[in-house]
Amino acid sequence: MLRSVPGVGKVLSSTLLAHLPELGALNRKQIAALAGLAPFNRDSGTLRGSRCIWGGRAQVRHVLYMATVAGVRSNPVIKNFYTQLRARGKYPKSALTACMRKLLVILNAMLHNKTHWQTPALTSSTSSLSPFLGAVSEHGCCQKWIATLVTLRTTLA
Repeated sequence: MLRSVPGVGKVLSSTLLAHLPELGALNRKQIAALAGLAPFNRDSGTLRGSRCIWGGRAQVRHVLYMATVAGVRSNPVIKNFYTQLRARGKYPKSALTACMRKLLVILNAMLHNKTHWQTPALTSSTSSLSPFLGAVSEHGCCQKWIATLVTLRTTLA
């Protein structure tokens, strides 16, 4: 089931099954924290520190890093997510870490639901709606509004 995802090979799948047997049983926040991919704060009183990942299972994190590098090239979902983060000004390593977490959450959901990978249809219809729509969607807000505009445009066309 895991190897049906583009970018996931036998090394990652065997590492996840051996070192992360909780995969599929925990929610997304718990599995990310267990793998060491959840951002933790370094706050003290009124001082607000930076968020960084630490702890967790290092072996899983190392193998997941290499799989995510391959996934950015071959997996359309991870590739799209990475390019969105880079377009928003994220550093390459931070964007790759966010993609690692996304890939782990996808794999966790697949095992939880016992489903295989299905490549979603990436539509380019949202980019041609209006010139200001790209600026709205790059922040990740108003997704229902964008979906409503897309369905309205397809019904009118």
